[in-house]
Amino acid sequence: MTHSVSSPSVLTFGEAMAMFVADTTGTLADIEHFQRRLAGADNNVAIGLARLGFHVSWLSRVGNDGFGQFIRQALEAEGIDGRHIHTDSQHPTGLLFKERASGGADPKVTYFRRGSAASHLSPNDADGVDFEALQHLHATGITPALSDSACQLTRHIMEQARLRGATISFDPNLRPSLWPSETKMRDTLNELASLADWVLPGLSEGQLLTGLKTPYDIAGYYLDRGASAVIIKLGPEGSYYRGTLASHEESFTVEGCHVAEVVDTVGAGDGFAVGVISALLDGCSARQAAQRGNLIGAQAIQVIGDMEGLPHRSRLQALEAEQKL
Repeated sequence: MTHSVSSPSVLTFGEAMAMFVADTTGTLADIEHFQRRLAGADNNVAIGLARLGFHVSWLSRVGNDGFGQFIRQALEAEGIDGRHIHTDSQHPTGLLFKERASGGADPKVTYFRRGSAASHLSPNDADGVDFEALQHLHATGITPALSDSACQLTRHIMEQARLRGATISFDPNLRPSLWPSETKMRDTLNELASLADWVLPGLSEGQLLTGLKTPYDIAGYYLDRGASAVIIKLGPEGSYYRGTLASHEESFTVEGCHVAEVVDTVGAGDGFAVGVISALLDGCSARQAAQRGNLIGAQAIQVIGDMEGLPHRSRLQALEAEQKL
């Protein structure tokens, strides 16, 4: 394993899975051929930030199997620092199979992740993290849904990063099927969101989590609980920002980017997170952060895989020049 000696300045954590995407449209029962790719919300964000030149580490557990090795190699090829990827010889790497949807519909996904190596993540897995060197932490609501111990790890990492003064982004990334109840999901994720600086829900996620309807009120809910910025994804309509990043409160909507053909909607929210986080870490304004979130989110939905559309820095600069951002 090769990585630079210096400690990573950005950390993400969670579960990566080997993903098998159907070669053709149709139900999984009828598909014979699949392409193997990488899936996982937090590692999508890790890859997106690494492509933009940040020193990113990703913390997880993978099985002592070929799929775990595939995940390590794929992330290493992207320049991710793998020092916090632990091999669990007792439990397998998670898998998922994804249908090929047509016409921009959400593809159906079948998971084989119960009892996976990553579901056994616990606070001990963060023992080697140099929180003093950390500039930014990105967390999602998927990891705490995997198990009680993974939820404890999420809380522990967020608390440690907060104590050391790192900025923290939180994407609720709702997966209701992984939670025992909707109430448990809401209570846990709202508590974790209160540890974050930048909260990044989708509009329907924000409505479900807060019981409030408008982007303004949903943002207010998280600002009251300690966030400094709430950036809400509005799908094709773009995004809404409300916060106090520039020391005074402002709120605005940024129009979405036109996309000629939607190929695969999965990964759009992760692309959005990459755009917002990278822009804020680059020192851009709140409006530029929302615009870059829209821009990279729009790139993500024009390709088949979850993270194949995430741009490198030179491509991002060209896209921003085109959009006159």
